[in-house]
Amino acid sequence: MTNENPLRDRALTFRSLHVPGRPLVLPNAWDTASARVVEDAGAAAVATTSAGLAWALGAPDGDLLERDRALAALAGIAAAVGVPVTADIESGYAPDAEGVADTVRAVLAAGAVGINIEDALYEAGQGPLRPVAEQAERIGAAREAADGAGVPLFVNARIDTFLRGAGGVEDTLERAAAYLAAGADGIFVPGAVDPGIVKLLADGVDGPLNVMAGPGAPPVTELAALGVARVSVGAGLAQAAHAVVRRAARELLDAGTYESLAGGLDYGELNSLLGRSR
Repeated sequence: MTNENPLRDRALTFRSLHVPGRPLVLPNAWDTASARVVEDAGAAAVATTSAGLAWALGAPDGDLLERDRALAALAGIAAAVGVPVTADIESGYAPDAEGVADTVRAVLAAGAVGINIEDALYEAGQGPLRPVAEQAERIGAAREAADGAGVPLFVNARIDTFLRGAGGVEDTLERAAAYLAAGADGIFVPGAVDPGIVKLLADGVDGPLNVMAGPGAPPVTELAALGVARVSVGAGLAQAAHAVVRRAARELLDAGTYESLAGGLDYGELNSLLGRSR
């Protein structure tokens, strides 16, 4: 890496990790502690989960967290780890393309070198997805803002056709083509885990394909064989962690026992991990 533009170098490194058939595996983090733990486990990069991050800040997911709060948390995560960080920015934390560009500039200032930006709409009476042309404009604004800053930000365009029951393979591929033409670098299709569908998407998308895995999904090795270039788990780790909190709390309050606390990280190990400087 050079000293001239370390963020650019980190972005190039992150780009190089997207290889169809040898996917980048991202256990999504939601705060500095989880990011450090994920890095320590051997992750080549850290991805945030917008849902997990919002929950940690006391807000629900779905374009309801204020941009400044999200970006402050992102800056803490990026400063805490030595690997590239990619940020889930929901639909851009902005109502229009100009606002998305502002968000991207702030993401770069926070130290991240990738983004997920989704085409879902959450306002009552709208959606479930943005019109293709409107989303392409937002992606184009993100691309232009990053290029203007001299950083090859990896723009991962999330398509929510499967997740929100708003279309199938053909609709997804049409959106993918438009988003890639607008400046996206990769395509993320959460909700698509059937091997046959994943194969059609991997073959039909002219760029790296990201799928969201979890219980019941094919293992990473099978997804790799289908041509997937990136595997993430969304809010899965955060949900699992909060399930432990609830289970342990209920056991303590109802039974007065502590078995749910077994298997936790050693205090000294975790304290040492968080105390390491970067």
